[in-house]
Amino acid sequence: MADSGIVIVGIGDCAITRSPVKIKTSGLGSCVGVTIYDRHEKIGGLLHTMLPNRKKAGIKDKPAKFTDAGIEYLVAEIIKNGGSKRKLEAKLVGGASMFENSHMSIGERNIKSARETLKKLRVEIIAEDTGKNYGRTIIFDTFTGDLLIKTMLRGDKVI
Repeated sequence: MADSGIVIVGIGDCAITRSPVKIKTSGLGSCVGVTIYDRHEKIGGLLHTMLPNRKKAGIKDKPAKFTDAGIEYLVAEIIKNGGSKRKLEAKLVGGASMFENSHMSIGERNIKSARETLKKLRVEIIAEDTGKNYGRTIIFDTFTGDLLIKTMLRGDKVI
């Protein structure tokens, strides 16, 4: 929840806020963090998904657990709260292959699902830091649209 202007998002969850509030999630390994942002209205959301597709899971659970359903839900909620569909932009982080010798890892499938869903919804991906073999923590700034990516041993960067 909110703490000093920062909303914490857990695994399989999401949050939508307006500037100047920040949104943070930790523990992005094979999970994918997706931000959707309307720069003009300064409203945005962050999603921390676990699994690529809701249909394949066959579970009628909360949409944020699933990359496809979570992105659809986040876009709809941002629009419902004043964002413009035409002005939305996305950033993707995570989807790491945390274990060697995995054919098509869950991380790779999460990335693929995110890209396909955003393309279907016509939301442009303006930046990403995906794949590789390490975890990430992200902090999304709804005032600037910047996404801070923090990693152990690899330093921090902003996309």
